[in-house]
Amino acid sequence: MANGGEVVRGFPHLDTVRSAVTALYRRLSADGVQRFAPSVLPGDVAFSPDDDLYLGTQRVARALVSHLRLPDARMIVSFREMEHAASVELTAGPEYFIELNSRFRSHRRDIGAALAHEITHVLLHRLGLSFPGTRDNEILTDTVTTYLGAGWLLLDAFREDALTSQKLGYLTPEEFGYVLAGRAMVFGEDPSTWFTSPQGYRAWTAGRAEALRDARHPPLTTAGRVGRLRYARERRHALAGHPAGTGPEDAYAFEQGPGGLRVSFPCTICHQRIRVPVSGRVRARCGLCRTVLECDT
Repeated sequence: MANGGEVVRGFPHLDTVRSAVTALYRRLSADGVQRFAPSVLPGDVAFSPDDDLYLGTQRVARALVSHLRLPDARMIVSFREMEHAASVELTAGPEYFIELNSRFRSHRRDIGAALAHEITHVLLHRLGLSFPGTRDNEILTDTVTTYLGAGWLLLDAFREDALTSQKLGYLTPEEFGYVLAGRAMVFGEDPSTWFTSPQGYRAWTAGRAEALRDARHPPLTTAGRVGRLRYARERRHALAGHPAGTGPEDAYAFEQGPGGLRVSFPCTICHQRIRVPVSGRVRARCGLCRTVLECDT
């Protein structure tokens, strides 16, 4: 897991993040994702100043293993000087060896964040779910960690002051907030009270705002007036036989098919594209996550 360096902000990896959420639903199914409720709670991974370093670390690791539904997995955790924040040796199991950067000996409140990412690597290894390339695979890991209820710890580990900054993981702080907001919509959670980091909380609110924008694109009935007017103009253009248009950031796309004009758009929950005929008010049900969306096509 990456650590340190300049903190990138905003949403530069959003396409990969959305693909990761879709891949997770395809691998686990909607019912499988629902099994990861509720999120890891602060008390489950709290580290008291009086805790023994190794016993406390193993306790936190066991809590995360239990949350991620890896009952037979055993995490052997050690500390050493290293460039990255943490690493895990992916083997056939059931024992997995995790190394944490020695600085966590004194920064114990972030041990849970580092372990959450590495233990999710084990989960993905067992699921056979991966993306090609190191960067995209690490983004997948951060996304799954967060969507399955343990990644808010990574966002809470983001801190900045006048002289120093710390961020764990490969997603930007705002992207962590975006994924966390997506989970909150599905599970009805409010993670805002869990944050100890003011910077993490602000990134969560920025990510939540971006996630809410996803739910306000045409042809959804929740779209704003400006978006609806643009959609109507592009629909007229497509119905007249001109090349089919697309919405901003591929929010929707018109397609000519054997049965007439259709519009495709991403599901607001799992981001799989949904296709419906252009025929006025319809209810679209996502075949992957089973979300029902009200549309005016």
